[in-house]
Amino acid sequence: MSPEAFDPDPAQDPDGDEALDAYSRAVTRVAERLAPSVAAVHVTVPGRNGGSVRAGSGSAVAFTRDGYLVTSAHVVAQGSGGQLGLADGREMSFEVAGRDPLSDLAVLRANGDDLVAAPFGDAARLRVGLLVVAIGNPMGFAGSVTAGVVSALGRSLTVGDGRQARIVDSVIQTDAALNPGNSGGALADSAGRVVGINTAVAGIGLGLAVPMNQTTKAILSTLMHEGRVRRAYLGIAGASRPLPPRWAERLNRRTGLEVVEVVPGSPAAAAGLRRGDVVLEVDSVPVNDAGDLQRLMVGSAIDRFLVLRALRGGALQTFTAIPDELKAA
Repeated sequence: MSPEAFDPDPAQDPDGDEALDAYSRAVTRVAERLAPSVAAVHVTVPGRNGGSVRAGSGSAVAFTRDGYLVTSAHVVAQGSGGQLGLADGREMSFEVAGRDPLSDLAVLRANGDDLVAAPFGDAARLRVGLLVVAIGNPMGFAGSVTAGVVSALGRSLTVGDGRQARIVDSVIQTDAALNPGNSGGALADSAGRVVGINTAVAGIGLGLAVPMNQTTKAILSTLMHEGRVRRAYLGIAGASRPLPPRWAERLNRRTGLEVVEVVPGSPAAAAGLRRGDVVLEVDSVPVNDAGDLQRLMVGSAIDRFLVLRALRGGALQTFTAIPDELKAA
């Protein structure tokens, strides 16, 4: 058979569109839209003789034209600045405007402007099976694009600074290939909107991303303006638990937050909460799981009285706690 037999017939595919199926067109469109907004991050620290030494690398996503980018807090944990490499070949220095190890998010301020701001989406609209595209700087290969699907939603990710730990809820799980260096890069939907910030490689074919939602956007705004995020701390760990039928009918709800651990000396311990209690509400706001409680632990709750209602031994009880501040390095 002659080599010409393997050549496509131009008459059947005059524009070459046959090679670009719907999947390929979607990934190509996302890559073209977002690649200019994703930067390679090289963190540096002062070295000997006045020079600098590289202390880490990752990715970042520009979200304002005048120089602000979001990345993972662990990417810049070892330094306060470094260099960015953009898709158009530009290089510029940056400094860390703020970081929050307890959400694994950080904001960088580039020493330059005219960045291409990436559009943000809403991770709350994601569904399992939807196409997602990851863009980042894995293994130092800038502008790398991988694609996959949303494998699961509602995962939890434990993050911390070595002294304190916190659970990030509603984490996105994807099978888009992620490698070291993807952290801080974009996870986008098929419309090219950033729906997550890639944060961890949990195994082959298992990547995790911090969701882009109202909570995340509020954290980024706070980091831009204040450099840190203040959170209240009660000192309990818990999990969602179905309520007994009698209480479910009486309260017109099905679940509460069962306390599985109370940290000794914590505000929760001082309030009298103990293992086995089922927290139903905090300041009249229903609590069904750890995520609900976490969302209530904002800076304004620090050092003020919170009234908690909980089930204990088949009876409804009221507790008063004064949260401390959960401090991160």
